[in-house]
Amino acid sequence: MRARAVALVVALASARAARAQQLTPGAYLPAPTGVNVAGASNALTSGDVSFDPSLPIDEASATIDTIAFTYTRTFGLAGRFANAVVAVPVVAGHLRGRYLGEFQQIERYGIGDVPVRLGVNLYGAPALSLKDFAKRPRGAILGASLTAVVPVGQYDSSKLINIGNHRWAFKPELGFAKVVGRWLFETYGGVWLFTDNDDFHNGGVREQRPLYSAQFHVHYAFRPGMWVAFNSNFYEGGQTSVNHHLNLDFQKNSRLGATFALPAGRSQQVRFSISQGVYTTIGGDFLSVGASYQYAWGGR
Repeated sequence: MRARAVALVVALASARAARAQQLTPGAYLPAPTGVNVAGASNALTSGDVSFDPSLPIDEASATIDTIAFTYTRTFGLAGRFANAVVAVPVVAGHLRGRYLGEFQQIERYGIGDVPVRLGVNLYGAPALSLKDFAKRPRGAILGASLTAVVPVGQYDSSKLINIGNHRWAFKPELGFAKVVGRWLFETYGGVWLFTDNDDFHNGGVREQRPLYSAQFHVHYAFRPGMWVAFNSNFYEGGQTSVNHHLNLDFQKNSRLGATFALPAGRSQQVRFSISQGVYTTIGGDFLSVGASYQYAWGGR
């Protein structure tokens, strides 16, 4: 019984704060309170990338390797299940493209902006101890979360290409999940809100309009801790301006992907994921493959 509950809570590590184009199945699944989850993931992304249209960069592509270290803590909040997640990404990228008509390539390595997420389940998931959690009925779940991306990533306004964004980003989101036998159906809807980058390239000010996002996931559980999920998302908006001059970079993109999770002991789990842009206007036309490991302990 304890092993099953711990295997389920390991899934929380995937609920880390993410950008709109990322696919994160299981973000609102409940777990026992008092559980800690530490994890590490590696994602390799390759394909076309887009930069601010105000920059003279064309025909750009990149290979980006991201290692992220995550920590999750579950607890009760006003009698409801809640969790807090923080992730620290380390990014290594090799970018190619034409700058002012001439082919150039460059490499970057450093710490990225740090996302922090607080989630609470509003319906269908009370705060439960490990013993009570194993006996809970399963049904519909409604949750809410707020993600904040802290601008601590490597940034230098004298450079055209940076790892950090030098601005805050916030994402309020609602999530709904429904268990039907071995199947789990999920849908999330949220919006990214951005502060201004007041130290953009050459002293400019870069603004970005809200970016709306939706995710859809279908899971099938073979046994506790072992499941496969098919994922999709859609996001639009996010048009930018530099010094109040509006750019032609309105996004309307969609991705498809799959995730496979496998238990590795009583309180460990490994995951493998793949996703590909299927409809893109600005950015998002890239292939991403990844693997992650999570270890859970505690629980009352």
